Amino acid sequence: MIKLKIKKGEQVQIIAGADKGKKGTVLEVSPKTMKLKVQGVRMQTHFDKKDGLLQKEGFIDYSNVKALGSKEPKAKKTKSKTA
Repeated sequence: MIKLKIKKGEQVQIIAGADKGKKGTVLEVSPKTMKLKVQGVRMQTHFDKKDGLLQKEGFIDYSNVKALGSKEPKAKKTKSKTA
């Protein structure tokens, strides 16, 4: 299993496929199959007896995604002056 550089909650852009150019946040990561679920991308219709027709996100391949950054800013290093 390969360690993926994209984590849950990060902003990504789709670089290939039918949803090319769309941006969204990562909802789920499957490192075993190297696939991601991105909010608002690859919407699929799912029928449920209780709720009827639902729109759900589908998995897309890890190679079709480019990382834009995370939501929270990273900690910055500060230099201390010595006299």
